[in-house]
Amino acid sequence: MMTLDKEAAVGQLTDVMWKFTSYIGKRLPTDVHEKLADLRGKETHPLAKAVYESMRENQEAADKLDRPSCQDTGVIQYFINAGAKFPLLGELEEILRNATLEATRRGPLRHNAVETFDEKNTGTNTGSKIPWLDWEIEPDSDSVTIDVYMAGGGCTLPGASKVLMPGEGYEGVAEFVFDVVTSRGVNACPPLLVGVGVSTSAETAARLSKKAILRPVNARHSNPNAAKMEELLEDGLNEVGLGPQGLTGNASVMGVNIESSARHPSTIGVAVSTGCWAHRRGRIKINADMSYEIISHQGATL
Repeated sequence: MMTLDKEAAVGQLTDVMWKFTSYIGKRLPTDVHEKLADLRGKETHPLAKAVYESMRENQEAADKLDRPSCQDTGVIQYFINAGAKFPLLGELEEILRNATLEATRRGPLRHNAVETFDEKNTGTNTGSKIPWLDWEIEPDSDSVTIDVYMAGGGCTLPGASKVLMPGEGYEGVAEFVFDVVTSRGVNACPPLLVGVGVSTSAETAARLSKKAILRPVNARHSNPNAAKMEELLEDGLNEVGLGPQGLTGNASVMGVNIESSARHPSTIGVAVSTGCWAHRRGRIKINADMSYEIISHQGATL
């Protein structure tokens, strides 16, 4: 069995995670970058084409200057799929807190953590239950996969969820999605990645809607009925024609991803989370020996 110097490993993983957290604020994941290029190439509205070109130039400048690609670097959220046998499982929460502190200082990241009721910005992007950690445990694994997400104040954070009346059915799900995107979508900096959670209650649907926007843009649900609904919602929302930054264009969304669970027979919980065009998320896998693989950004180095 491998012997791990725990103190050294904690320092090593903290270093990796602050650099990765900072990295994703400056460079979009490969799937989002490619989708934006595809939408830019298909766009026919002159103003929309100019906006897409500005987006491309913005990303190139962020990469070249090593600066955040949007001034709102969001609330830092970590979605953790952790093996029960991962050697630093007990230390991981503190590692990610310190990674957030270091990314804020050296990234740099904008200070976005305000203590509720005190109305005081901590200046560190940390605070009570921030960074937010969402956990899933895999019993037989010794690695950990972490999705890092920067939840912006105009896109993801103003999500919405509700429980539908029993008779509303899946038509009610579609109506809710359209109501949320058409009422808030302009402020969320389209084209959007729309995450839809369909579950048994408001809180479970909300969690699943966030998990949905962590999936690749062109991913499809494993259930063929859900996959068909993703396709229909994407086509319908694009017919609205919000265009880049809401200035009209061929597309409103980069994609629609649905995550679902079994539910109580008399309820359908539904929630919507949206990722803006500058969809700053990243996925990294850490092995038991602290070696790592960056999954979301092809060719990335820290």
